[in-house]
Amino acid sequence: MKVSLGCIGGSLLLTITVALLGPSAMVPELPGLAGQPPYSLEIYPDGHLVIALAAAALALGAIGLLTGLRADGPHPRLLLITGGTVAAILAFLPPFGSADHLNYAAYGYLATHGFDPYVTVPSDIPLSWVEEWTHTPSVYGPLATAAQALASGIGGSVRLTVFILALINAAAFIVTALLLHHATRSDPVRQRRAALLWTVNPLVVYQLAAGMHVDTFAIVFMIAALVVGSRFAVRRGILLGLGIAVKVTVGLVALGPAWESRRNLPRLALLAGVATATVGVAYWLAGPHAFDQVLNASKSISWATPWKLVQYGLQGLFGAGAYRVWIQIASLLVFVALAWGLVRRLGQDTVAVSLAFVVAWLFASPYALPWYDGLAFALLALIPASALDGFIAVRLAVLSFAYLPARQAHQPPDLGWLVDVVRAQLVPWTLLALTVALGVWAWRGAGRVPTPPGSAAPRPSAPSPESRSPSR
Repeated sequence: MKVSLGCIGGSLLLTITVALLGPSAMVPELPGLAGQPPYSLEIYPDGHLVIALAAAALALGAIGLLTGLRADGPHPRLLLITGGTVAAILAFLPPFGSADHLNYAAYGYLATHGFDPYVTVPSDIPLSWVEEWTHTPSVYGPLATAAQALASGIGGSVRLTVFILALINAAAFIVTALLLHHATRSDPVRQRRAALLWTVNPLVVYQLAAGMHVDTFAIVFMIAALVVGSRFAVRRGILLGLGIAVKVTVGLVALGPAWESRRNLPRLALLAGVATATVGVAYWLAGPHAFDQVLNASKSISWATPWKLVQYGLQGLFGAGAYRVWIQIASLLVFVALAWGLVRRLGQDTVAVSLAFVVAWLFASPYALPWYDGLAFALLALIPASALDGFIAVRLAVLSFAYLPARQAHQPPDLGWLVDVVRAQLVPWTLLALTVALGVWAWRGAGRVPTPPGSAAPRPSAPSPESRSPSR
């Protein structure tokens, strides 16, 4: 365990260091008055240095996570305090890895100045601080937009807007950690596992705490919904609706509670009705265009997924064309096959069903970014250990290297191979192999749910949020 803790600790320190150094190829510059948070040393380090530090953080983090899940470790409370402290520190440092937080500030600015962020784009104003999504309306749910508008209204400047959003993000990360710690409290082994998968998971900290992505805000509602329990269908429905109102795709988690309530139709109707009403009210308040960009985004194909290889293959065979419809249909078939195999392999309790659909979506989707995987880790923390831990950990590590960093501004020209070779070629083939291996694992073990060494009791007797009957 010493090796694991050393790697995890080293990774977390390197993650903090990258942010602390200030604006660089990894850290976008934040317009605002000097002396205001987020704080940094403003050294303006060389791009090669910060990318190397980030790569080292990812490598150590992956090693620490994979070895830590196989060994005993410190008391779960110590891990909880450590992870919470790191998340709090990162809230006072500039976000890094992508420029998404600049988009959040832009959409908040638009909303507070009377524009519809689902129609108006940053270039219409124009907002000079936005790096990449200058011509893209918001793809986020109305609750995310409301948080962005609140931060913009309070902060005023881009710098303070980002800082307030970072505080919200850190709070969501820490509350999720507390919920997982509480849900697994009757078994120290599972409680430690939950902390390793979320709270001190260097890959999750790197992507969600240091990267400050809106996914963290959505995840806290979905985990709270699962921990609340099935008896409180109204509370669970509201929480599910709020999570979907942050980011639509997390709605896959709702399939677990729906499956659990399938034999209790009044409860299922109440759960679905409350969740739908919550989402409906949120989108009604946001206006008629809130769904437009979500539908457009669903047709996109990201470079690092195996589907980009499929697209290239189709172009080679049939000539120029995006072939998006073909790829969407094929990805849906892969999703269904993986989801069904994982449900049969993992079992059919609430969290396992939610996890099966989320993991199937992550592996099958034509558009994937590393911070999307945070939801899978949060759900994974609520079930006993299995080989799925390794699949998810390796996937996030590989995707993280594909987007090192996710922004292209100020990148050293001689590191173009990180995009042309790693992101466009090496990672898609690796993820293809990983997806095939996951499918084989799921279907070969379908129908039996083994208890791996070091896990708690078999799932029927293992404590879970559902055994205490609260509601998502």
